[in-house]
Amino acid sequence: MEAFGKLTSMLLNALETREPTADLLDSFVDNWKSVTNYYIETTDDSRPVGQTDIPWRLRQMLDILVYEEKQQAVEDMGPCLEYLLQHKLLETLSTLAKAQYPPGMLQQVLIFFWKLLSQMQKPLLQLVNVYRPVQKLIRLCGLPGSLTQKEEAQFLFAVCSAVRKDLEVLGYVLEPPDQQLRTPASNQNPAPPLLPQLAESNPVPPAARRSSPVFPENGLIWALMKLTSSQRASVRLKARQSLLLLSGLPGGPSAELLSADTQLAELLAGRLQELHALLPADTLDAAALQSWPHTPWSADDKSECADDLRSFFMWLDFLDQLTSEAPQVLAVKVARCFHRAWLLSSLHPQLIHTCEQVVLGSTAVLCAVVRLLTSSSLLDQLVHFLLKTPPLMPLLLQRCDHISDQISMTSLCLVEELLQKPHRDILDALVLSFLQSRSYLSAGQEDRAVDGSESGEDSQDLEDDPFFSDTLSDPQLLPPPLPDSCSAPPPSPPAGLGSTADIVNSFLCLVPVQVRSSQLLQEGGYESYVHDAHTWVTQCQTLSLSWDWPQALPCPSGEEAHFFEGPLLKVLFDRLGRILEQPYELNLQLTAVLSRLAAYGHPLLHEYLLDPYIPLSPCSRSLFSVLIRVMGEMMQRIQQIPDLPDRLLNTRRDLLGMSHNNGQEHLTLLKGIIVLEEFCKELAAIAFVKLPVEKDLPASPGCGSDRPQRMISSRRI
Repeated sequence: MEAFGKLTSMLLNALETREPTADLLDSFVDNWKSVTNYYIETTDDSRPVGQTDIPWRLRQMLDILVYEEKQQAVEDMGPCLEYLLQHKLLETLSTLAKAQYPPGMLQQVLIFFWKLLSQMQKPLLQLVNVYRPVQKLIRLCGLPGSLTQKEEAQFLFAVCSAVRKDLEVLGYVLEPPDQQLRTPASNQNPAPPLLPQLAESNPVPPAARRSSPVFPENGLIWALMKLTSSQRASVRLKARQSLLLLSGLPGGPSAELLSADTQLAELLAGRLQELHALLPADTLDAAALQSWPHTPWSADDKSECADDLRSFFMWLDFLDQLTSEAPQVLAVKVARCFHRAWLLSSLHPQLIHTCEQVVLGSTAVLCAVVRLLTSSSLLDQLVHFLLKTPPLMPLLLQRCDHISDQISMTSLCLVEELLQKPHRDILDALVLSFLQSRSYLSAGQEDRAVDGSESGEDSQDLEDDPFFSDTLSDPQLLPPPLPDSCSAPPPSPPAGLGSTADIVNSFLCLVPVQVRSSQLLQEGGYESYVHDAHTWVTQCQTLSLSWDWPQALPCPSGEEAHFFEGPLLKVLFDRLGRILEQPYELNLQLTAVLSRLAAYGHPLLHEYLLDPYIPLSPCSRSLFSVLIRVMGEMMQRIQQIPDLPDRLLNTRRDLLGMSHNNGQEHLTLLKGIIVLEEFCKELAAIAFVKLPVEKDLPASPGCGSDRPQRMISSRRI
């Protein structure tokens, strides 16, 4: 090869010393005649092309074309290129490639076309004698059993790169059908889906199929989709890069062409459906899926053979990036196909399945998908699927209180992930629409205004309870406000709320002195949660910034109606009422969802979740009232536990990993008590961050960078 390179250099140097144009053309023609003479003189059909001089001749021709172009202006066409086009050399090469004569000729032709399109600066694809041979070669790509996938992927990438530079050639490359065949009837019928099961659920009349402008199933997009399933990671990666180039074309006729007249969207969504079908829904590890990391599609080149689960999430990430970068019309089309092909046809039957293992696995997959998606188009369709597909969302919420703790845990994780997505409809449909009437307030108390003396009296009544301590009502416990540089101005408290100190102390005083164990390990009070609470509140403010939420509470409806808090709050409050009987991990997930809701800045959530003083109507409950009932039940149950402080201390040490003594009796109850204590401190911290801080409140000691380690250190933010 080195000798051939030196010979080429010598030849070009010799051509430069004489008449460059004439000598270049002669050399170009001589090399081409050497290629054609092989077919005239050779009778051995089995001789591989690598044992002939054809590859070297093609390289010489390519080098001459590139050199000739560099010697001229871009708009000028040299004699060698004119000869190539006038004598239809590319057409001849594509025919030889299809015939595979001599064996391996397809590989050499693909390399020639790939380098010609990528190294030449002129927009060649506009020329009929270029794009027609290119079309023929495209039809030879992606075929089963191909041994030239690497060269095919490089050739198709060069084609897509050329289209990116010259949008007008997209139609030539895609081989559009006669647009006159399009009829209004055909436009009203969607293109037939990729998979048979989709075709059965969305039948397309035969007449519509015949007149549909969809491109053939051996064109550019079809070939690229086939290569994305290659066994070679480098081929899969190059094919995906080509698809991103195509889908990322600027909006306009190109985007309309890809969206309306190709099956790109159907093929992309169908591929996700195929990969999902490979997952064993009844044996998936729900715990692993809940913490499944972001799997970038570009990491596919690191392993030749990825497992099915990894392949699924890599393709999901690819769709996520593609719809984020694609023009709106194409992104919406892909998202709708994602909805129809995967969510409705594949995932929905598993979510409503009767087998608990299938339900667990499919819910875990859905939870991971919700967490990993960032594309607004895909998120819109996902939220539409969850909220508008009856009776899916009520069923998923009911499973937060399922007999299986694993299903309940996974369903609560799904709710938490949904609450962290930037989509207003989620909170509106699950929570706010049920609170809008404010019918949870007792009659005649909707517009009450609690003055300082009234709130102080209520607070004193709570503190006089023998189960609560006077020490925690001291304003000295309030930490200093966060610096202005890292906190947004807190919203004004809704009408009816007491002072910040009253609200914070109300949650802190809920925990009776007898069951407090954090001080036994010299852990911090609720101030250890303030930094995290500030992070949660800031995140929620950022998410809801564009949602145009009201700053004041809405007027009550005034109609007497039975209040229903909605299926989400109902199941959360029901679960919270049984916190002393539930597994520790489930309680952590439950309180994480409630804390996330409380961190949002809507006035209705302020009032319903963080106001201990609202007068509730009969048969209504709030977060604070549920906690009061739980505390009363707890005080009855702890009477049966001897040496309660020591046992709580040992349990807290176990949870912190400081000891391993899991043989205690009443372990579930003891862990539930500890979670309750920490949850009340967490709510107090959220209330402190969200509500205005009185200027005369002194700072709390111990609220610094060296604050003690919190017990619930594993909770996700």
